[in-house]
Amino acid sequence: MKVVVGLLLFALLVALAPTAQSQRRPRRPDFDGELRVNRNSRRTATPRGEYTFARLIYDGNGWRSSWTTDYPKADEQFIVGLRDWVRSSLDVSDDPVAVSMQDPNIFKYPFIYAVEPGGMELSEDDAAKLREYLLRGGFLILDDFWGEYEWQNVQEQMRKIFPEYPIKELPLDHPLFHCYFDINEVVQVPNVSNAIYYGRTDEKGGIVPHYDAIVNEEGRVMVFIARNSDNGDAWEWIDEPRYPLKYGLAAYRLGMNVIVYAMTH
Repeated sequence: MKVVVGLLLFALLVALAPTAQSQRRPRRPDFDGELRVNRNSRRTATPRGEYTFARLIYDGNGWRSSWTTDYPKADEQFIVGLRDWVRSSLDVSDDPVAVSMQDPNIFKYPFIYAVEPGGMELSEDDAAKLREYLLRGGFLILDDFWGEYEWQNVQEQMRKIFPEYPIKELPLDHPLFHCYFDINEVVQVPNVSNAIYYGRTDEKGGIVPHYDAIVNEEGRVMVFIARNSDNGDAWEWIDEPRYPLKYGLAAYRLGMNVIVYAMTH
């Protein structure tokens, strides 16, 4: 299985190589063909780096802890690709972390990933802590929620944090989509079952994918929202040969761009 992961991530990184063109972006190394996919060795190599992938722990209204979806495999495999692609521009920690809004350590992480926010329920205190985190320069990405019901809940939760800032669709000419790779298409990334067994990309009536955002007065994106898409599943299942590589490519490109943007804006 580890060999499969390495081969697929090798193919992923080779496929990613020709897409970026701007000379003003962080310098990318030439891929040397070596990927460290042994998780145990990665855990002992670099406990903490300049950048650590952080996932948000939150309360929800579902039958399970929604924040744990795809955890930790999606985070770990995304880090493998991230480390091997941006290692000359960003010192990436080997291990992901999970952090709650009440944890003072949240301010150590400039980027936080929240999965399945369609079932998220923020208390007033949670919203206040997230607001402080984001206004102090933090960045939040929301991923893997579908359809009108979950979209309405996401809007409600975000209003608790920023009642003064509306959610807006982010145009594809925005710097976030061109700060590392050039992203010129909104790709609907499906979960692994839909992609492999049903040949469809949508769920729960969420037919059209969107890239939305909350932006402050200075124009900085504070919250990026991947609506009607499941990028985390693509990160998790990049080692599944039957999962279409085009979705893995789209999810990795988007994730890397969002992180580079969050670390430079």
